[in-house]
Amino acid sequence: MLLQINAIKLNPKNPFQWASGWNSPIYCDNRIALSFPEVRNFLAEKLADQVRSLYGEGNVIAGVATGAIGIGMLVAQRLDAPFIYVRPEAKSHGRQNQIEGNLEKGQSVVVIEDLISTGKSSLNAVRALRNSNAEVKGMVALFTYGFVVASDNFAAEEVKLHTLCDYDHLLEAGVASNYVDKNDLELLRSWKKDPANWSPA
Repeated sequence: MLLQINAIKLNPKNPFQWASGWNSPIYCDNRIALSFPEVRNFLAEKLADQVRSLYGEGNVIAGVATGAIGIGMLVAQRLDAPFIYVRPEAKSHGRQNQIEGNLEKGQSVVVIEDLISTGKSSLNAVRALRNSNAEVKGMVALFTYGFVVASDNFAAEEVKLHTLCDYDHLLEAGVASNYVDKNDLELLRSWKKDPANWSPA
């Protein structure tokens, strides 16, 4: 579905630059899914099914700002669960909240994320929730690039991560649908092995 709505952008010859400074031949913009009712409903339902299956009922759903606010709220709606979202840092004005919404001490929380690269921003949200005395059961995300650094970061923070899709399956689907040129496949695979030092040939 992400391929069908053109949420996956490929540009091996003129790569995208991430906020981390990494060069990338691919960009996954899951937020585009919010503009397509059929797609966003499908994704929200699958995420809700995972939350229900893995963590049961009675959890607060937390979206990581800003990318996962929309899809996180849709998941909470399907689960009839409270919803909150977590900013990268506390606001500098008003109530100076980092967590927006009603969160009581000791409540169990499942975090919803749209995309996992290194996991840094996602785990920043987890730390904010834990600092507010919430019990973070785990995180469910739409997509992960599957970087080793992300796996290490989640393991270090003792956070369980489950995703609906990953980079390897995306490439398989892309080749099967002719969205990904077979000539670019090796380049896309090599980038994943060392994204921090990759540069186009």
